[in-house]
Amino acid sequence: MAKQVRQVSQARTNRPEPSGRFAVVGSAVVTRLRSLRGRTIALAAGGVAVVAAVVVTVVLVSSGDDGRPPIPDTRARHYTDVDACLLTGEKGISGGTAAAVWQGMQDASLKTHARVSYAQVLGEQSTGNARPFLNSLLQRSCDVVLAVGRPEVTAAAQSAVTHKKVGFVLVGGGGTAASNVADVSAGEGVRADVAGAVERAVAGRG
Repeated sequence: MAKQVRQVSQARTNRPEPSGRFAVVGSAVVTRLRSLRGRTIALAAGGVAVVAAVVVTVVLVSSGDDGRPPIPDTRARHYTDVDACLLTGEKGISGGTAAAVWQGMQDASLKTHARVSYAQVLGEQSTGNARPFLNSLLQRSCDVVLAVGRPEVTAAAQSAVTHKKVGFVLVGGGGTAASNVADVSAGEGVRADVAGAVERAVAGRG
């Protein structure tokens, strides 16, 4: 029995070596696979480098140079240093004559580049309550003050006498003959009439 085991062990250790031709072919295949894998890695690395370069370029262009001033938007409107302010009732410019007046002010702003804004009288709709809101417009250095609504127009007409440097446009008539006051009828064509009055008032500021 011991002899048989020794023979089997010998047979395992004395396995015949592969022939020279097969060894050469196998070595060539392994070398080819290694070269292909190397090329794939190189191509992938090159692609990552290109993508990284593009990302860096986009970030630099987007952020810009801190030492350079930002490029202004050519579509932005450049306003003159003139403010036209509208005083309305509690409903603001939501409709009626006030909406048409606001549209006329915007039309005038397109031509004169004057800034336009409005304020509405809240609470009691009376001349006494409208006066503080009007005073806030005057304190904001409004160059042209428009008023629509009976309490608002009355308060503006009273203030026009003591604020000669401010141009007033009273929609519906204020009953004053002050040189710095323009009366506009509250009827058809009020939008165009307000636009013209504001344009003349802004021109008079120059």
